[in-house]
Amino acid sequence: MFIQTEPTPNPNTLKFLPGRALAEDGAHEFASIEEAQASPLAEALFQVEGVERVYFGPDFVSVSKADGGLSWSQMKAPILAAVMDHFTSGQPLFRDGAAGVSHGADVYEGEAAQIVAEIKDLLDTRIRPAVAQDGGDILFDRYEPDTGVVYLRMRGACSGCPSSSATLRAGVENTLRHYVPEVTRVEQTL
Repeated sequence: MFIQTEPTPNPNTLKFLPGRALAEDGAHEFASIEEAQASPLAEALFQVEGVERVYFGPDFVSVSKADGGLSWSQMKAPILAAVMDHFTSGQPLFRDGAAGVSHGADVYEGEAAQIVAEIKDLLDTRIRPAVAQDGGDILFDRYEPDTGVVYLRMRGACSGCPSSSATLRAGVENTLRHYVPEVTRVEQTL
């Protein structure tokens, strides 16, 4: 098995490409060893010293390290070993009941429902595929019809990335405002 690695715009996150599908039912993010118990692979990755966050995309794993901790040259081999061990063991990626996270589930009515549907469609067709190339993801959290503000959640390499605010403003906000004039601003939520 050959696992490729790619840098991301976030210097604390590295993208690992095992050459197979991973989270086909929706992306998964693990921010702690407790959350990682839903996946044998995530749990193994958290056993590597310095791992702070794990994100499963459709065909990649993004691993984030602690800022100021070990270097990637110290962490890369144990991470590659954990990924390879997982896939050669034949274990499932998730334990029973683990489901992917998707867009916020708030229910909107009337014109707001149509605006939210347009926002989610733009995120899914234009924005999320581009962000996934950098090892991250952006999900819709909520929309405030009175102000036109859209709240989004950054995940994977995007979470904590120094350029995430520029991505939100220059890329995501401009795209949403162009196609959905009711959107006035985009904000990040946790």
